[in-house]
Amino acid sequence: MKKILTGIIIITGLSSCTDATVSQFGGLGDKHTVELYSGGKLVRSWVSTGKVISTERSDGYYFRDQQCDCNVEVSGDLVITRIK
Repeated sequence: MKKILTGIIIITGLSSCTDATVSQFGGLGDKHTVELYSGGKLVRSWVSTGKVISTERSDGYYFRDQQCDCNVEVSGDLVITRIK
């Protein structure tokens, strides 16, 4: 009975989420492109090995870069796109 109740709570919670929220949970292991712009021009781009994360204590984002296999933290005018 406890498992059924837990399942109902999870399903109810997810059904009340927006598409963006559900997609955010679904993108945990997916790669993302992160593009940094300055003055409307592309300055730098990366491909993450997984989720791109932002914390409440920072105005930037951080992720692990696929090319150098290193952690990157960046802020500015960014476009972050999930690669399916």
